[in-house]
Amino acid sequence: MIDVESLIFKYYSNNERLRDILWRHSNNVADKCLRIAILHPELGLDTTFLREAALLHDIGIIKTDAPGIFCFGDAPYICHGYLGAEILRNEGLHNHARVCERHTGTGLSMRDVELQNIPIPLKDYRPETMEEQVICFADKFFSKTHPDEEKSVERVLEGLSSFGEEGVKRFKDWIDKFG
Repeated sequence: MIDVESLIFKYYSNNERLRDILWRHSNNVADKCLRIAILHPELGLDTTFLREAALLHDIGIIKTDAPGIFCFGDAPYICHGYLGAEILRNEGLHNHARVCERHTGTGLSMRDVELQNIPIPLKDYRPETMEEQVICFADKFFSKTHPDEEKSVERVLEGLSSFGEEGVKRFKDWIDKFG
């Protein structure tokens, strides 16, 4: 078990407002993940890992430029998953890093990265493990601008629809699995 709070504080010690947003958002995502694990014991989810990875999935936002949520880094916000994965790999948390890089939208395909010219290495970033999928699913229900408000399924689907049918289909499949 890792000390998630200390790890987040290590990277966010100079930005208390962003740390608060991140912590509130990530706790809501983690709580939703754990509710899914309780409701679906047949999935055999590793709840310790699920909680840790859900709390760390957005650690990379500190390196991005999103002033509305007090992010004053250099990278476009779309890169936060990849940047978070770099942070966690440097900490020796390779499985947690996979969650970071695979939670954007419903995951980014290599084609998405190429067509949208996303400035990250060209590879597939779609969630594979059940824990990766659950965290990606749960994350869609909470924004950082309104971290304590859980979105409805309809609102999540509406938001995803602007990025294409593949993500909508994946999310609907997750509703069948986890909802």
